[in-house]
Amino acid sequence: MTTAPLLLITHDPSHPMAQLAFRFAKAYLEGAASQKTDDQENDDQTNAKLAVFFYGDGAQTANRLRWQSADVTDITKLWQNLFDHYQLALPVCVSTALSRGISDTDNSRRHELLGDNLAEGFSLVGLGELAAMMNDRRLLQF
Repeated sequence: MTTAPLLLITHDPSHPMAQLAFRFAKAYLEGAASQKTDDQENDDQTNAKLAVFFYGDGAQTANRLRWQSADVTDITKLWQNLFDHYQLALPVCVSTALSRGISDTDNSRRHELLGDNLAEGFSLVGLGELAAMMNDRRLLQF
């Protein structure tokens, strides 16, 4: 069985590496989808699920309050489209997100913060999730 890579996204959403990570993920998912329809009997081999993990400054991607002018690509929305279309999980390191002012409802309540701003489709998780995802995968850091 082919194992899909794990994309570790550590750059701010405005950085070219963050853009490259998105383009890689989209191309990988589109390629896997077309391969799956071309070769249904090899479903076990084409079924490898791409994994992503937002860490460090990459957590800024999950901030639903980030505003982008019309001439700048809204990478948060692009990742949300992959979440919707491919059911791609969008986990974000909870520690790095909270330290950058990004929180979900539960963590806002727990840490007595005034609100939440985690973008739809993203989820805050611990580093244990990243460790589990790294099992037998090629890691690509962007």
